[in-house]
Amino acid sequence: MESNPQSSTETTPNLEAIAADEAASTDAASSTRPQEYSIAQATVVRLAEQAAVVSFGWSAEGNVPFSEFETVDGKPAVKVGDSFEVLVEALGEKPEQVALSKEKAEKLRTWDAVAGCGKGGQISGTVVARIPGGYAVDVGMRAFLPSSQADIRRVGNPDALLGQRFDFTLTEFDKRRGNIVLSRRAILEKEQAARKQATLEKLTEGAVLPGVVRSIEDYGAFIDLGGMDGLLHVTEMSWGRVGHPREVVKVGQQLTVKVLKVDPSNGRVGLGLKQLQEDPWASAAEKYKRGAHVSGKVVGFAEFGAFVELESGIDGLVHVSEISWKRVKRPSDELKRGQTVEAVVLEVDPKARRLGLGMRQLQPNPWESLKEKYPVGTKITRKVRGVTDFGVFLEVEDGIDGLVHVSEMSWTGGIKNPGDHYKVGDEVEAVVLEIDVEHERLGLSVKQLSTDPWLTALEAHPVGSRFKGKVARIADFGAFVEIEPGIEGLVHISQLSEERVESVASVVKVGDEIEVRVIDLNKRDRKVSLSVKALAEADEEYSQPVEQGDARTSFGEVFGDKLRLKD
Repeated sequence: MESNPQSSTETTPNLEAIAADEAASTDAASSTRPQEYSIAQATVVRLAEQAAVVSFGWSAEGNVPFSEFETVDGKPAVKVGDSFEVLVEALGEKPEQVALSKEKAEKLRTWDAVAGCGKGGQISGTVVARIPGGYAVDVGMRAFLPSSQADIRRVGNPDALLGQRFDFTLTEFDKRRGNIVLSRRAILEKEQAARKQATLEKLTEGAVLPGVVRSIEDYGAFIDLGGMDGLLHVTEMSWGRVGHPREVVKVGQQLTVKVLKVDPSNGRVGLGLKQLQEDPWASAAEKYKRGAHVSGKVVGFAEFGAFVELESGIDGLVHVSEISWKRVKRPSDELKRGQTVEAVVLEVDPKARRLGLGMRQLQPNPWESLKEKYPVGTKITRKVRGVTDFGVFLEVEDGIDGLVHVSEMSWTGGIKNPGDHYKVGDEVEAVVLEIDVEHERLGLSVKQLSTDPWLTALEAHPVGSRFKGKVARIADFGAFVEIEPGIEGLVHISQLSEERVESVASVVKVGDEIEVRVIDLNKRDRKVSLSVKALAEADEEYSQPVEQGDARTSFGEVFGDKLRLKD
């Protein structure tokens, strides 16, 4: 509880003792002898050296000190004929024996008024001084106005209230201690609530009305609409980029705004300023056609690119991949905020408010000279820049990678996971397979550096030839026999024996060395069919001409009927 630091120093018990007699002692025309500690009507009859001599009924006279009067130009503001109430503190036969007080009479009347108002009532007064914690207010006696209750918001200039007269709410009073505590804020809030409600009832979405900027925050500005505030969010101030609301508005500025949203349930009003300006995106498709050359200022960065302002409200994105033909890790490594750049319009989408730009299109394309520098068949040694499930990327030049697909790593297809064989930073020798300038693709091969072992195997093991090999693995449908390292042929379960075989494992197991005959070669799919059963055929039977097609040479095609008869 805040209390008035300017507590009364007068003898308050005497004031309380006469409170019950005040009503009976205020008749100025009464001829009844005044009583001590009563209030009487007094009239100035003459001015003495230090006091005003007054008559106050029953032909009595007394002195009221000049110190109890206000002063004007250093002189007491009192003259003969002035009439006012006084408190009779003592009576005597001579004026100098009579003790009168104008101030105490006024205080008693003030306490009557305060008591009549009651807590929560209204009383008028003048702000007379700044004191610790607030203000001193003259309401007939000194009252205390806490700083927090002086206004709805913090007062910018505390001295601005001095000398002004206001209505106040009586929040606390204690006659015994001489304390009176006031609030101006309570009255202002009540008045504001009434104005706010009246304004809310008139507001409609889409309305255009004037307002004054009351305060500015990082996220926007509050606009006084005359009875209530609306929020002008920073994103609604301009079609262009706004770093801080102070770039657009200032406190006290008069604006014309558009009502975007009204929520009567919580009294919130959303306002817009840019809606009263032409939307630059409305004509963006006409101004910025695909392929057009434009210039703009770099205004921001993201991990994926740089934003370039072409005009207020129109920002284009230069994706990190479109900044340069060489590899760019961070856009800020190549560009600076505020830098003016040239670019080409790649795409425009007014509905989505997106505009794509490219800078590298205005630079020499290194892919166009790549075919001359690296003809197909050129051998290169480069470092691995990336490893994926489908292959590895070799950095051919700055910003240009070549792909060694997993299928181009080994003739035998023994590599399933490139990461098991290659690491970033490894130096790898490869040969150029193809260069696609349009799609910016460069194909490389490691296996093409060596002779295809399948060709050697096919030459060494033609259809009809026989050899011994180890069983590398078995499956339900047959056994795979190693022809040469990395090259296997399949002995189908039907070719494992002259007799019917129910289970491959019942005939052979992994590691067994068995003799087989080549009965089929599929050059295109790189498959070799082997047979144990065909070993029973005489070698001279294979001296007959064997047809050879583009992709296949089959012993079964020549001797199929004979084999089927044996089955």
